[in-house]
Amino acid sequence: MRRIGIMGGTFNPIHNGHLAIAEKARQQFSLEKVLFMPSGVPYMKDQREVLPIQVRCEMTKLAIENMPDFELSRLEASDAALGKNTYTCDTLQKLRHADPEPAYYFILGADSLYAMEDWKNPELIFHSCTVLAAVRMEDMDSEGGTCGQSENLGSQQARLKEQVRYLRKKYQASIEILAFAGMDVSSTQIRAMARKGDSLQGLVPEAVETYIQKNCLYKSDS
Repeated sequence: MRRIGIMGGTFNPIHNGHLAIAEKARQQFSLEKVLFMPSGVPYMKDQREVLPIQVRCEMTKLAIENMPDFELSRLEASDAALGKNTYTCDTLQKLRHADPEPAYYFILGADSLYAMEDWKNPELIFHSCTVLAAVRMEDMDSEGGTCGQSENLGSQQARLKEQVRYLRKKYQASIEILAFAGMDVSSTQIRAMARKGDSLQGLVPEAVETYIQKNCLYKSDS
């Protein structure tokens, strides 16, 4: 069976951490391709901080243009054009309607597992795809830290494993942990750096940094 990954997110902006997670998922789960899907109207975020969908799509396109296993999907952008909120359950149903054959793998940060029951129709999400919960390798291996750090890390690991067990039992969910050697970077951090005019080298693809600088993005947000 064909396997297709879905890398959703605001991508405000997309950064190298997103790309690293997607590539790890593609390799580990033998995905045919990964769809990068900028959120149309992410209803759980402050809209004042989110750039227009067309701009976020363009940055995403630039970030993956030389990566044949990655593909830009504008599926949720169509909801934004109509002023509609973006819901993962609806997106998955649209994908399955358009192409019902593949097995879909939805990639998200492991922290999202604690919030998914607050999403619209979580049972439909879990029945429509396998969830890949991304967590940094260092957060899954407590060796080498101080005693306090190890205890805290062990507690986090235990909490995550319990949440996975809980969701699997309640929703018959297919959930896999995706451990990756990630970078400690966030879109929030990058926006703050862009506002100050700092270099984004190594944090975002070169083409994305050029696009941000050329269009003076994030200079006026707060």
